[in-house]
Amino acid sequence: MNLKTEILGDHSKSHVQKIVRWIGSDKKRFTQLMELFLRGEYRVTQRAAWIISHCAELHPELIKPWLKRMIEKTKERGVHDAVPRNVLRIVLRTEIPVKLLGAVTTLCFDLLSIPASPIAVKAYAMTILQKIVRREPELKNELLAIIEQMLPHMGPALKVRSREMMKGLKKMVSA
Repeated sequence: MNLKTEILGDHSKSHVQKIVRWIGSDKKRFTQLMELFLRGEYRVTQRAAWIISHCAELHPELIKPWLKRMIEKTKERGVHDAVPRNVLRIVLRTEIPVKLLGAVTTLCFDLLSIPASPIAVKAYAMTILQKIVRREPELKNELLAIIEQMLPHMGPALKVRSREMMKGLKKMVSA
């Protein structure tokens, strides 16, 4: 299979699943996908992000060696919104290694503070930060402050999620 050609082919969930099945748990095929994600042009990177997310769901062990580089990829200027959305989706389901905790925390706070960040990106970032606060409780006040600052500018769905999260965080603060 010519992976790049397949990635640029049909942009549908069924096609993504076909590529995911082809990759399976094969480290060499997954490496090929990751190289396209990290070094490919805009459209290839965008579509590869979706495929990687599905691969990580089925074979989380494949993602661990690539996590740091994926986080760095989200910080590149001009990446498609699919990149941070899918990387955060993966991070949310992954045990964050201690050595990446700072990078993930910074990334999530940065993405939350960008007004133009898509709703899904903000939702994932908040949920990841909530998960991090359980490990690093000293960050809870900073997370509360940024959520409170964002609240007036949020849409209805994100407001509900934010208020629920704030209640949980405040209970942690008083505990």
